[in-house]
Amino acid sequence: MSVQTVPNVADLAEMVEQVWTSYLDPEGVEPLIPVEKGANSSEVHSSVSITGSWQGVVVYGSSQEAAKQAAAAFLAMEPDEVSAEDLADVLGELANIVGGNVKAMLPAGCFLSLPQVVLAPESASRYPSAVQVAGLYGTWKGEPISVTMWQSRTDVKEGGVA
Repeated sequence: MSVQTVPNVADLAEMVEQVWTSYLDPEGVEPLIPVEKGANSSEVHSSVSITGSWQGVVVYGSSQEAAKQAAAAFLAMEPDEVSAEDLADVLGELANIVGGNVKAMLPAGCFLSLPQVVLAPESASRYPSAVQVAGLYGTWKGEPISVTMWQSRTDVKEGGVA
């Protein structure tokens, strides 16, 4: 089966905006501010894999401080109350929510993995059999955030999708 709809950067931005306004900034006072890719690096990240009729990975990355702020906002607690377990749970949930939205745009026959959380730089995880097909980079409360989407190289052909 060939992929009919692959979310693009605009789709990814809309999904992340929905997550932000629903879970992290419901009052609209601390929005995610888009930045260029080069201005961003992550200290922690989480990911979910999508398999089946489309194969790839959705990765959420941020600074440690942004992850702590996100966990506090998501769990309605103060940042100094956030434990390492809270941080890992929220990072995984953010990747899971965005990954679920990506999966909903793909053809039937896709499956979402459980989230994987790595409390280390995104460069600690590599996706050698995948190419990045979309990326959203920004700052939140002055801290870097990224959400990227990677597609299996076997699904990607020159100039398009298999």
